[in-house]
Amino acid sequence: MKAKNDRARERIQLGRHIVADSRICGGQPTFQGTRIMVWIVLEQIEDGMTWDEVVGEWDGRVSEEAIAEAIAIAGLVVKHEPFRGFHVAAGRKSARPPAAIAA
Repeated sequence: MKAKNDRARERIQLGRHIVADSRICGGQPTFQGTRIMVWIVLEQIEDGMTWDEVVGEWDGRVSEEAIAEAIAIAGLVVKHEPFRGFHVAAGRKSARPPAAIAA
C-alpha cells in the first residue's frame, strides 16, 4: 500500500492576528487560533456591522485589533481562495457594487 502523499504544512504569519495555514480552511487567511476566515469578517464590516457587533458575533475570538489588521490586509484576501503569497496581485472582490458601499 502506498503512503498517502501528504503535502508539507505551510504556515504564513500575515500579522499578529492572522495566519494562512495550508491545513486550516484550505489555506485561506484565518484569525490565529480559530477557523474564522478573514473574508467573512471583512464582509460583515462591508455589510454595515460595527466592530463591536463583529466582536460579539464571534464571542470575542476576533478582537477589534484583529479586525483592524484584517482591513489592513484586505487586498491580499480573496474569498474562497487560499493565500497565494505577497507577490501575487490578489484582489478582493466586493460583495456589492462600489456605489452601494459609499455612504
